Amino acid sequence: MKTLGNWLASPWRRSTIAALAGALPVFAFPAPSLWWFAYVALVPWIMLVRSAPTGKRAAYDGWFGGLGFMLAMHHWLLPSLHVFIFLIAALLGALWAPWGWLVRHFLAGTPARGRIAAALVVLPSGWLMAELVRSWQGLGGPWGMLGSSQWQVEPALRLASVGGVWLLSFLVVAVNVAVTVLVAVRESRIPAVAGLVATAAVTSAAWMWSPRPDTGGRTRIAVVQAGVIDGPDQRFAREEQLTRRLVGQDVDLIVWGESSVGFDLGDRPDLARRIADLSSATGADILVNVDARRSDKPGIYKSSVLVGPDGLTGERYDKMRLVPFGEYVPARSLLGWATSVGKAAGEDRRRGSEQVVMDVGHGLRVGPMVCFESAFPDMSRHLAQDGAELLIAQSATSTFQQSWAPEQHASLAALRAAESGRPMVHATLTGVSAVYDASGQRVGEWLGTDASTARVYDVPLATGTTLYVRFGDWTVHAALLVLAAWGAITGLGPLRRIRSAARDDASRPGRAGSGAGSRRPEEGVDAEGRRPTTTRQKRVPGPATPS
Repeated sequence: MKTLGNWLASPWRRSTIAALAGALPVFAFPAPSLWWFAYVALVPWIMLVRSAPTGKRAAYDGWFGGLGFMLAMHHWLLPSLHVFIFLIAALLGALWAPWGWLVRHFLAGTPARGRIAAALVVLPSGWLMAELVRSWQGLGGPWGMLGSSQWQVEPALRLASVGGVWLLSFLVVAVNVAVTVLVAVRESRIPAVAGLVATAAVTSAAWMWSPRPDTGGRTRIAVVQAGVIDGPDQRFAREEQLTRRLVGQDVDLIVWGESSVGFDLGDRPDLARRIADLSSATGADILVNVDARRSDKPGIYKSSVLVGPDGLTGERYDKMRLVPFGEYVPARSLLGWATSVGKAAGEDRRRGSEQVVMDVGHGLRVGPMVCFESAFPDMSRHLAQDGAELLIAQSATSTFQQSWAPEQHASLAALRAAESGRPMVHATLTGVSAVYDASGQRVGEWLGTDASTARVYDVPLATGTTLYVRFGDWTVHAALLVLAAWGAITGLGPLRRIRSAARDDASRPGRAGSGAGSRRPEEGVDAEGRRPTTTRQKRVPGPATPS
């Protein structure tokens, strides 16, 4: 053990090990999808951080571990962003530096049982703060939140309906902390076991008592996945061909993927007419996605546009949350050079102003999202609050076909469905396309990245309100309160010690009083200024005074 400590004394070696340890959780996500691994994946990282010789070194271990985690979760961006991905990972990784300091503070050495019990609450809360900050869309959004690794675990999906993906992240980190204590701090295994039991109890309670969606009725949704096709005209022709295969299949809505139409339909009435003819032939409205310069206002938008038998229905949603560098360059005056080293957007897309719930044919109300907006829990929650019966995400991951990105993206819809209690369709241009019911369970088969087809899904509808839709991100608010309470208690500690030292000082022999006005008496004089009567004093002759 001493030899290992000497080897890790090198800052570069330690930082490298921290980055590798931080990257381990990626195997819990698609494509490997080793969901169970998430519950122990943080243990090597935590073990390293708790051994840090100083708090500063622990913060560095947290930073480099966060760098490794972010780089592993977004490795598929390397061909597009090149060296810039390392800068982004380093920036986001810094969010875990305070968490690293907290890990050492609570777990270094042989912590007492009370400190372990506090760690089981404070450390997951600290992790959530890192996830909260990086969830801002300007920093890349909440892609790869630790709780998202549990997208195919039914009990975890039930928990998501209670506290969203935030609650899953909290519990996964808590389990990792408990396992670390069981391995490394056996003297404090009792609170660690209690933490594991509490996690199991929370999961069981959610399974038994949390409200379940009330299913009733079904809708037939067709997903048209064109596949990888070069050129907007060729792509449109393929989508038109696939849609004609749906004639006579009694579908309620047909969904095309993101950027399925490369021309503004106001400028191309011929294309709008062709889509309207398809709608008339199939008996269903068609939700397309237009990626083009608008004819009625300046700028390029990505928009979900509904087309019926009579043409454009007027229902339109403009994408609100854009992909940094992919669809716009943050602070372009400073970071515009990113376009010269990768595939960053040459021109910024424009943002929409509000979410939209569309009334489609057959009385169905749908809430569209575009691309990585499906990673944001609040967007699907608001659509459910606004009356959407079906959530739809139109996406395209054609740039990352041979990576883990398409499957990771498709898995997010399972969490959004479970959180909102509404079924969700994830329709892509090039795969992976997927459909989930209101509890997050898969409906039918995924359409992989090698598929170019149209598929019909019988989707069960649901009503009711989940606890997450009703109460929102309460897990995050609770984590903030935990950290605030811990900070207050920690801050009161030095104040108590100062007061205790003052009391001790006042009670020492030869000191009088305890108030601010007390003073040390003169030598040979008691506390009230009188000389002790038991002391024999020599009489000194003085001048006579008149009587």
